[in-house]
Amino acid sequence: MRIVLIGPRGSGKTTIGALLAEGLGYRLFDTDGMVERAEGMSIPAIFEERGEPAFRAAETAAIRALPPEGVVVATGGGAILLSDNVQALRTGSLTVFLDADDAVLAARTEGSTRPPLTGLSHAEEVAAVRKARLPLYRGAADFCIDTGGLSHADTVTRIQACIDERRSVAGCREFVTFLQQTRMERDEWQVTIERLCGAEGMPLHGIFAVIGNPCLHSRSPELFTALFAACGVDGIYTRIEWPDLGAIMAAARAAGVKGLSVTIPFKSDVMQYCDEITADAHAIGAVNTVVRCGDWCVGANTDWTGIRQPLAGTPPGRAVVFGAGGAARAAVYALQDLGMEVTVLNRTVERAHIIARHFGCEYGTPDTYDPEKTDVIVNATPVGMEGAGGSVLAAGDLRAHQTVFDLVYTPPETKLLRQARATGCRCIRGTELFVYQAQEQMRLFTGITVDAALIREILG
Repeated sequence: MRIVLIGPRGSGKTTIGALLAEGLGYRLFDTDGMVERAEGMSIPAIFEERGEPAFRAAETAAIRALPPEGVVVATGGGAILLSDNVQALRTGSLTVFLDADDAVLAARTEGSTRPPLTGLSHAEEVAAVRKARLPLYRGAADFCIDTGGLSHADTVTRIQACIDERRSVAGCREFVTFLQQTRMERDEWQVTIERLCGAEGMPLHGIFAVIGNPCLHSRSPELFTALFAACGVDGIYTRIEWPDLGAIMAAARAAGVKGLSVTIPFKSDVMQYCDEITADAHAIGAVNTVVRCGDWCVGANTDWTGIRQPLAGTPPGRAVVFGAGGAARAAVYALQDLGMEVTVLNRTVERAHIIARHFGCEYGTPDTYDPEKTDVIVNATPVGMEGAGGSVLAAGDLRAHQTVFDLVYTPPETKLLRQARATGCRCIRGTELFVYQAQEQMRLFTGITVDAALIREILG
């Protein structure tokens, strides 16, 4: 096994890495030192003479040259910026994120000869860079340790305890005991038991799950199991269908579950179990992704990304969102981020009013829809779903200049999309939401960005 230390400058990676390597009887590899030896010059000189891209290329080469086991690796603060580097570092490794608060990091790195990355003051730059990289650090890490109040020796002790914990099967068995009362298909259940209760203990990169009631229909376990295999992530992704969210979260915390995909009806209620809510999730009022880093749980929302990405490049115009639930809120947020003027239409106008007041947009009932004044249409209702056929609009309500995004993904080609295609509209299937929200979720879970085409291939 290989131990990889990641984190910002000043978190103590090199010094702690040396102590840890000595205690484990491993060799220490410092990627910054490897770069300087390979290039024959200091890192500040590389930045000054060749620029950051040249440094990143040399850093990637150093990462590729690392031995696969029996070593401790201390990485540079920006090693996690390239997804391929993260994947290479994580394969066969336990990754530890060493962190400290902004003030501690600024004090530790004051007077450093490293080149500045921004035009900000030293303290401001430390804070800005750490904030920007924090989701990647958290995703790429199997364990997270705040070194601010710890000695180097205490940090090493903490890391060794984490390693022992990952090798233990006790936490896995307790989690399986909880899973036994939940609903799961027999074949999937058998795979989960074998993976969690095997002689090797917990998977190297931990446990992930989709939670909801219901969630037996979710394709997330199939998707993420395939993505993990493709990216060298030794994790297990299961499902937890259970009505009691409190019990689910207690079991997940006790087992050290790394990541959760959250579906109905828990997207709002799960926020109370998170220690931190990202700005987008807070604005939308819903969390569909929970990432655990140490004892800290972060709630995020990737649904809006799944709506925004397929619409990227659409000229700003006037958009209409049908519906007033959680999907509609994510859609409004995404459309406004794209510079659209948004109107929410819902049969229960009071619900549309609540969303409009929250986001500062227009609202009304479906009969106020005007096709001549609408450029983008998003269906965020269940209308058109299998068992709830039909369309929110008649064929005569569509115009060729419009973009129509139906968030319903079963079936992939809804009545609304068939009507829109026949009219000459640009059409976006609901499966695209699933593709791009899963892509962002994978990044938050693992620090690895996968190609959307790979996700489409897996989903078929």
